[in-house]
Amino acid sequence: MPEPIPVSPGVTVPASAMEVSAVRSSGPGGQNVNKVASKIELRVDLARVVGLPEAARERLRALAARRLDARGFLVVTSQRTRDQHRNLEDAREKVRALLAR
Repeated sequence: MPEPIPVSPGVTVPASAMEVSAVRSSGPGGQNVNKVASKIELRVDLARVVGLPEAARERLRALAARRLDARGFLVVTSQRTRDQHRNLEDAREKVRALLAR
């Protein structure tokens, strides 16, 4: 289970609000490109973010409308590196930055 994401004092994405999956990355990658699942898909249930006022939650939904799946979860991906752990940290930072806005 992933660690919670602290956004600001009083606002946190709890681990229970996140779903993490690793999938095969697209693009160049040498011999491992079709074997190693290094791309990270991080899904966040915005309704379960702790400490986020409802007005801010609605602004976030409007801001991230293209990134919402059919369930209304925020979907963030990262495939910047060939390392799954670094991609997870990158995806977590993207979520933190988006919620901080």
